[in-house]
Amino acid sequence: MSDKEIEDKIEGRNSVIEALKSNRTINKILVSKGDKEGSIKKIIALAKEKKVIIQEVLKQKLDEISKTKSHQGVIAFVSPYSYVEVCDILEDARKKGEEPFIIILDEIEDPHNFGAILRTANAVGAHGVIIPKRRAAAISAVVSKASAGAVEYVNVARVTNIANTIDYLKENGVWIYGIEASGKSKFYETDLKGSVALVIGSEGRGIGKLVAKKCDYLLNIPMKGEITSLNASVAGAVVMYEVLKQREEK
Repeated sequence: MSDKEIEDKIEGRNSVIEALKSNRTINKILVSKGDKEGSIKKIIALAKEKKVIIQEVLKQKLDEISKTKSHQGVIAFVSPYSYVEVCDILEDARKKGEEPFIIILDEIEDPHNFGAILRTANAVGAHGVIIPKRRAAAISAVVSKASAGAVEYVNVARVTNIANTIDYLKENGVWIYGIEASGKSKFYETDLKGSVALVIGSEGRGIGKLVAKKCDYLLNIPMKGEITSLNASVAGAVVMYEVLKQREEK
């Protein structure tokens, strides 16, 4: 594999619609034969408008080539996802006249979690998501479907070393907040205005020791029930919306 994870399929109706609406290059779209109702009708209309080839195939054919096993009667063949550089994320914030709001994923391996985080990152207006090149989920058909197509709108950078990237962000005035059960500060009692990067740890293991040491603050999410932890994407969503809330209070 190169630095760009080679992925040539997008599956599911929402994901394909968002890919058609964005600038992603689509080579062709396969739809299930006879299925022309609802959102499939919208996909066909958008594809014709964009002059994208549409082929009707048997559902069994889609089942054979599907990676998600939940294609909803449509699979698009697309150009590989284009990752950005970390400096591009900072530049995107600058162009918008906003202080950077960045999500850093420390070895999130579950593609469904990754996709859900991308969906929330888009919803809260984050400028980008940073992931490591090793031991982590990359952009894939499963991630795209879990993100409901948000992957088409979120800047994602893949880096060799998360700790070094945190140093680079700090040099550019970004404060680093890790979401960690052992954190001393409650997330909603912490000032999250300004230039912010949230670090979300991996499923089960949390944030790595070196990365945790690099964080300016470690934030905890109070847990009042019998369950003592949240899914990584849920924990991330809770704190991302706190950042958005504080930004809108300015």
